[in-house]
Amino acid sequence: MQTFKDRLASLWPGERQSKIATDIDMTMAGFSRIWHEGGLPKAETLKRIKELKGCSIDWLLTGEGEPFPEQPTQAAHDTLGNPVNADDFVYVPRYAIEAAAGHGSLVDNEKPMFTMAFRKDWINAMISPEVSGLSVISVKGDSMEGVLNDGDTILVQQMNHIRRDGLYVLRINENLLVKRLQLMPGNVVNVISANEAYPSFEIRLDSESDDVQIIGKVLWFGRYL
Repeated sequence: MQTFKDRLASLWPGERQSKIATDIDMTMAGFSRIWHEGGLPKAETLKRIKELKGCSIDWLLTGEGEPFPEQPTQAAHDTLGNPVNADDFVYVPRYAIEAAAGHGSLVDNEKPMFTMAFRKDWINAMISPEVSGLSVISVKGDSMEGVLNDGDTILVQQMNHIRRDGLYVLRINENLLVKRLQLMPGNVVNVISANEAYPSFEIRLDSESDDVQIIGKVLWFGRYL
């Protein structure tokens, strides 16, 4: 028959006593009374264990019931109050990164700010059956004006190659750009801006002297009006 110690140990498999005691904010002397003498912790410690591991306090104390009872899921609703199934959506990370439609913008933050929800069936049918590697960033600058404007939000499928001509995010040195890329013979890529004030130029993806990397393909954009 399992004891309280056995149940506690099962929540920290393979961990040292000192590690468990630190995690639940107990001194080694107090923890030793639980571990070696069959004592029980105070209510504050039990709550701490539940917060850390999500287990049932009743199970922890008595061994009865399920260790991890199912938590009721919070119902989601749309703006009209209709229930929404959260599993119908893909949650794409939104990064505080700007792909410059101009002279380039340093990538100085790669930690997502939050996620944006897109319908899973829409992603699969209209965007891509591959939902991994999707990210959302914003556009800065005016070189793609009329196609992608300053402040637009873009959905990017991460890839390190060009499958076909289209809008891509690429890194040149430490500048992140969004441009129209056109494949040319000899592994040459023509980098095209929509704004005629910005001349086109060519890059070679196999050049060892050029610090160039394809980041991903632009699949969708959103815009404030």
